Amino acid sequence: MLVLLVAAGLYTWRRPDLGAVTALRHSGHRHTLAAAGVGVGLGFYDGIFGPGTGAFLVLALVAVLGYAFLEASGTAKIANVATNLGALVVFVPQGAPLWRTGLLMGAANVLGGYLGARTAVARGSRFVRGVLLVVVAALVVRLGWDVLVRR
Repeated sequence: MLVLLVAAGLYTWRRPDLGAVTALRHSGHRHTLAAAGVGVGLGFYDGIFGPGTGAFLVLALVAVLGYAFLEASGTAKIANVATNLGALVVFVPQGAPLWRTGLLMGAANVLGGYLGARTAVARGSRFVRGVLLVVVAALVVRLGWDVLVRR
């Protein structure tokens, strides 16, 4: 996982024009198949590992499908809501959710999403790319610390 995050960060950093504008790489059924492949691959990754899935989704939407970072970020937020609702469908019947914590986190997520969306729309894809690079770097440092130092 750490190697994938480093590779994703380097790939994005070394291509400054990547995701500046939407230039779809596929159309019609090929686009649908490529998007389904991204969904299956990231769904598998998210189910096994979890951390970094949002960053990988944004990068896949940009690099594989050809979306700009702004559109990819918005699409990733929609996918995140869908996966959270799916998790609720599975865990609520089992009585597993921690409702107070979950609702507090949900409220913070909505507020952060609102502020983040307004900022992203105002500043554009280059800003979103920069934020993605900072998030990936932070994940690399955190996971690297866990793997290499804390053992």
